[in-house]
Amino acid sequence: MRTGAILTALLVAAPALAITIDAEAYKSPAVTQAGAGLYAEHCASCHGARLEGQTDWQLRDPDGYLPAPPHDETGHTWHHPTLQLFEITKYGTEQVVGGGYKSNMAGFGSLLSDDEILSILAFIKSTWPRQIIDHHDRLDAAYGNR
Repeated sequence: MRTGAILTALLVAAPALAITIDAEAYKSPAVTQAGAGLYAEHCASCHGARLEGQTDWQLRDPDGYLPAPPHDETGHTWHHPTLQLFEITKYGTEQVVGGGYKSNMAGFGSLLSDDEILSILAFIKSTWPRQIIDHHDRLDAAYGNR
């Protein structure tokens, strides 16, 4: 399955980071409110104001790029551990995946601090239904992100 191969590649190729992920940050109104504002400013233009992503996000365009995926429960964001999402946001998908993988998702590490990136991820997670949050919590625990 292609998704599994990409997840494996992301986890193997990702730069080593020393950050602390607060597994409960999505429950903090202060964190999620800050994240919502940063999401609107830096992410919504591609991923949608309602986290809905771009049309046909699973189909590559003629140049080989995938449209921006949704970050709501209809997408696959919740299929990835928080650390991996952090790395993609900070460094960009092409750098994290490597191997010539094509993506329009640039890194935001020069624009956003680590805490700002984590607050955006907490905001996104705060919008998911409980069963998806529970699944994501188990995924984070399995990858040592808690």
